[in-house]
Amino acid sequence: EDANKEVSALFGNSDIASYPKPTTLIKYLVPFAEENKDSLVMDYFAGSGTTAHAVMQLNAEDGGKRKYICVQIPEETPEDSEARKAGYNTICEIGKERIRRAGKKIKEAEENKDKDIDTGFRVLRIDSSNMEDIYFEPIELSQDDLFKQVDSVKEGRTELDLLFGCMVDWGVELSKPLRTEEIAGKQLHIVNEGSLVACFNKDINLEVIQHIAQMNPQRV
Repeated sequence: EDANKEVSALFGNSDIASYPKPTTLIKYLVPFAEENKDSLVMDYFAGSGTTAHAVMQLNAEDGGKRKYICVQIPEETPEDSEARKAGYNTICEIGKERIRRAGKKIKEAEENKDKDIDTGFRVLRIDSSNMEDIYFEPIELSQDDLFKQVDSVKEGRTELDLLFGCMVDWGVELSKPLRTEEIAGKQLHIVNEGSLVACFNKDINLEVIQHIAQMNPQRV
């Protein structure tokens, strides 16, 4: 009943999510599993995003720096459900929207107006490698396969796809700060002010290379 009230307060409809957990329960349980207020909380069945909501609320209440990871397969909502009528085609979409709305509500609360509360989050999807499978034995190679050697990146992959693929390969935390910078018409992706600097443009010139060198990044 408490959880339904929370969902209703955010979405204006308690039927958007079926049998959600109450944030009060999660807020009660989390402190039992931590020594400090900076733990990483993982929920492998994220559903409507109760855990994310609870962690943000708990941080706002006690000044903690907890993070969360919420995992959810993109299970489709029933066609005749209130969620589908509201435009949420998967459970993941409900969770993302709840985190946005809950974060906004927490930051706008009167008791939190003078607090520096981080309610930002990133949405990542599991996918295959960004790179084409170009490893062939010579005997297996045909002329048609040669066209696959021209560009090793799969079609439809964006620069952010490539960047996060690099972050995974290098072991750079996916929650690190990220910004972009344009130098000589080329786009630089700068992760954590130098943990990783990436440029996926073609024809990179000396000006770009020298600028990256001056930043003295750990990885390029």
